[in-house]
Amino acid sequence: MKELAGRLSALDPDAGAAVQVIAYFDRLAESRAGMEALVRGAAVLAGVPARLVDADRLVRIRVEADGTRRDTDLPPAPEWPSAALTPGGTPALWLERAGAAPSVVDAVILERAAGAVRLVLDRTRGRVPVDDPALVETVLDATAPEAARLHAARRLGLDPGAPARALAPLGGRPRVLPADARIGQATPTETPVVRTGTVSLSTAPAEAPIGRLGSGPVSPLPTGATEALERRLHSGPPGSVRTGASETTGGRPGHGSPVSLRTRAPETTADRPRSGPPGSLRAGAAEAAVGRIGVGPAVPLTELPRSWAAARTALRFTADGTAQDPGPRVVYADELGGLALLADLVAPGAEPPPDVQALDAAAADAPWLLVTLHAVATTASLRSAAAEANVHHSTLQDRLTHAEHLLGWPVRTPQGRLRLQLALEMRRLARP
Repeated sequence: MKELAGRLSALDPDAGAAVQVIAYFDRLAESRAGMEALVRGAAVLAGVPARLVDADRLVRIRVEADGTRRDTDLPPAPEWPSAALTPGGTPALWLERAGAAPSVVDAVILERAAGAVRLVLDRTRGRVPVDDPALVETVLDATAPEAARLHAARRLGLDPGAPARALAPLGGRPRVLPADARIGQATPTETPVVRTGTVSLSTAPAEAPIGRLGSGPVSPLPTGATEALERRLHSGPPGSVRTGASETTGGRPGHGSPVSLRTRAPETTADRPRSGPPGSLRAGAAEAAVGRIGVGPAVPLTELPRSWAAARTALRFTADGTAQDPGPRVVYADELGGLALLADLVAPGAEPPPDVQALDAAAADAPWLLVTLHAVATTASLRSAAAEANVHHSTLQDRLTHAEHLLGWPVRTPQGRLRLQLALEMRRLARP
């Protein structure tokens, strides 16, 4: 195939590049590369960002042309070249190329990448009834036989060899998701969607055999593009493979050095951005999520009841994110650490501890107090707290002086700040 691609490149660069694309994605499929590696390959080869969105299986991956993953919730543009994962299906893979006609190379990249992605999805996810309440209830029931829980997990499309975690939404049904799923952004009328991180730990070849490919305005290939192209490559006299590229400008493969397509490591707890105390998730996508959600730790499928119990505890540490209830809407149980012990000491609906009563009394006197104190408790400095509360630094100092008078203890000393943090956490735990 390599020799054929080289000979074809001398006759028609686009045809040679298309053959290299076919070989490249064949190698990725043989190495059982994960979805992110496949989307990254499409992006780097095309020279534009590539995006995969499968709403049925809750997959959302976007990779920039330089190989950097940068997800987004903005909808794809209708004019972008795209491919469906199944014949006759809706577009699920896009190349973010605007203002140019589809090219032969783009068509081949999309078709081969979509085919490889479909194999990975069928292998790791299947067509899963992710919200089947009966199956979810079974896998989270500690009293159910282990065989019944594993059977339910398989029917949910969960990989028996991969960890998963339970989600406890406030007022909603429990959910079970693969461990690499992250809570994503949602509009005010939608439930939070899930954006996946690295789905497969298998890696792609360390170096890509070709660099970025050109994408000038040449004739597009329909479904079955690569098969038709291969038939043309193996028939007819030399030079008969003409796709319209020679009649136009652009559409030529790049001649740079090979591009490295390295897969990203799985996301860890340390990778989650935050600026709050342990247990809070301060990523912008999570803050825009609707409602409060507790997220259990990643565990083997047989231990999902334990993840569910931890998720319900984490839910108690969440907040509405309003002026009267500031705090994180999404809390990961495995980030709580020793704070989780407070959940056993403060019973919901019971008489609040004295410091919580002091907070509520002070908040009744000063409507700005809770937001201001939350900013102080969750930022690294008073200047950062002033920016978080959207007030001048001197205004923050005046507010804190008044707050300390109402509370009866200082909040600008290390010991007083810790007391404030605990009081805010206990206030959430004391809610009915």
